[in-house]
Amino acid sequence: MLAVFRRFTRSRFGAVFAILFLAVIAGAFILGDLSNGQFGSTLRGSGGTAAKAGGHSLSQSEVQDRIQRVYENARRSNPALTIGEFFAQGGATQVFDQLVASLTLRAFADDQGVHISKRLVDAQIAQIPAFQDAAGNFSQDNFRSLLIRERITEQALRDDISREILERQLLGPVGLGVKLSDSLVLPYASLLLEARQGTIAAIPAVAFLDDKVPTDAQLTDYYKRNADRFTIPEQRRIRYAVIDAQRFAQASQPSDAEIAAAYNQNKAAYAAKQNRSVEQLVLPTQAGAKAIADKVKGGTALSAAAKDAGLEALTLTDQSQAALTGSAGKAVADAAFAAKQGDIVGPVRGPLGWIVLRVTAITQTPARPLAAVRSEIVETLRAQKEKALLTELTGKLEDQIADGGTFDEVAKDNGLKLETSPLLLATGKQVEDSAYVPSPDLQPLIAPAFAMSADDDAQLVPITPDKRYALIAPTDIVAAAPPPLAKVKALVQAQYQLNQGNEKAKKVAEEIRAKVAKGMKLADAVAAVGVKLPAPQVLGGRRADIMRGEQRPPAEVAILFSMAPNTVKTLPIGQDRGQFVVQLNAIQRGDAKDQPELLKQVRDQLSEVVGQEYGQQFERAVEKELGVTRNAKSVAEARTALTATNSGGQ
Repeated sequence: MLAVFRRFTRSRFGAVFAILFLAVIAGAFILGDLSNGQFGSTLRGSGGTAAKAGGHSLSQSEVQDRIQRVYENARRSNPALTIGEFFAQGGATQVFDQLVASLTLRAFADDQGVHISKRLVDAQIAQIPAFQDAAGNFSQDNFRSLLIRERITEQALRDDISREILERQLLGPVGLGVKLSDSLVLPYASLLLEARQGTIAAIPAVAFLDDKVPTDAQLTDYYKRNADRFTIPEQRRIRYAVIDAQRFAQASQPSDAEIAAAYNQNKAAYAAKQNRSVEQLVLPTQAGAKAIADKVKGGTALSAAAKDAGLEALTLTDQSQAALTGSAGKAVADAAFAAKQGDIVGPVRGPLGWIVLRVTAITQTPARPLAAVRSEIVETLRAQKEKALLTELTGKLEDQIADGGTFDEVAKDNGLKLETSPLLLATGKQVEDSAYVPSPDLQPLIAPAFAMSADDDAQLVPITPDKRYALIAPTDIVAAAPPPLAKVKALVQAQYQLNQGNEKAKKVAEEIRAKVAKGMKLADAVAAVGVKLPAPQVLGGRRADIMRGEQRPPAEVAILFSMAPNTVKTLPIGQDRGQFVVQLNAIQRGDAKDQPELLKQVRDQLSEVVGQEYGQQFERAVEKELGVTRNAKSVAEARTALTATNSGGQ
């Protein structure tokens, strides 16, 4: 409901540009993104100075490096995103501002004598899943191998984690305890209850299409001016070699000696055992427990005797002696397993009082000889050996890659079969064959392959964890570009004609708007056009209902909530499809003063926003106090360099 207010304070890429780099790198580790080569260089840059704060400076190459990383991270969720779009939406500026904020707070911390200990950084590193072994413990080998493979220095990682902790400690308290008055919260809450109604007329471009075929010169000119509309996103071929655990099917078969050893090591699991089900009652005193026991021995059911005493008996089903010992104590378990089925046991002293119990069932499980469990042991050992051999091979492959081995060399040395996909889009589709569907092996490789740079080392990607992997590398990267006009001439001609129709629709919509603004009814103005158009529709509703959660209402409805009373506006339908004429008819003001739950919800949401604003204002005040300097050309220089580096959206 309050997403509309949150959107006021968040840009489209707000989540991507989180100030805390640890959140980015930790998230990348968790999702396996580091294996995609996203963090290919350290943060230690050289070159010109982008900003200075106290004794600290931010290099231009560090700015470019961080912008590149954030851009690549954004492309994981939106592979079609080009570097030009990234810059146009303010991506580089936000990254630069946040780097300067981080630099400023670091200088402020030094000035105030605030420092982050090595032990605290160590603790943060130990919590990153990618640095942990299968048991969840920190692995020095995993730590070193990942840093080497991704070309990140340990000091660079530690510096970023230190800055993240520092920023959390300095900015966290600033936004705590925000209290907003009712007079501030009420208008925002009341806005959610406001309802609006309007009349909306669609003026479609197809109603004004010209049957006249455009000339080649017109199409060529239109195609040049609108090439981005017809651009084919980046395409890649993926080279891959599948590593399947089945290759170890013969080597993983256990010997008779191994089977016998496994049986002997787990004899307790295969030995004869007895489980018992019991009904028990816990009482605070021995006298009370004895009275209940005597009553039950006289023929009263334990549950009934417990109920008469205002208590409830507990039933424990199919308990081993060890399990009963754990829950009721050794004395109770020994007594229960010494009794016969139906016997009453107790009172016996337990951990929570005096226990009376009845043995309700005894289950005997005979011992299982080796012959009876052989197939079970064979399957377990085979799976263990298969996993170990697969882990050994994948580790060997990663070591060879880390030592500089090429994709072809590593595949050849290990007898892997090379395969190459056709040219694919990041969606897995083919431009030339709309019916193409990637194979089950290829499908999980597409996203990692598109996240790689052309010069990245080959990478191992799981297809089925612990079962099937693939060694991958991108090849034949075709940059995003519009196809030759001749290839899409029919599509361009249709779009050109639609564009011409849209220009006429725009003119008609403006004429209708002018008439309605002077007092004519919208329906009459539409009818007066002389072309058959859709009848105007009356739409509207409450702001809270229309903008519920994260959903966005249609633009022609959303605009009603930004219009002044008794006004009329035009609005593009989009993609040259025509225009809307929107007339605001009525406003019903909301009043949330009698809705405490809504007020509380709005207060909580606004408090979060205000707390974030406090943190930003604090950082700006510190920046001013320290006299932080910025190179005004830094973002522009980064844009020039990275546009060349990422030509075609890579």
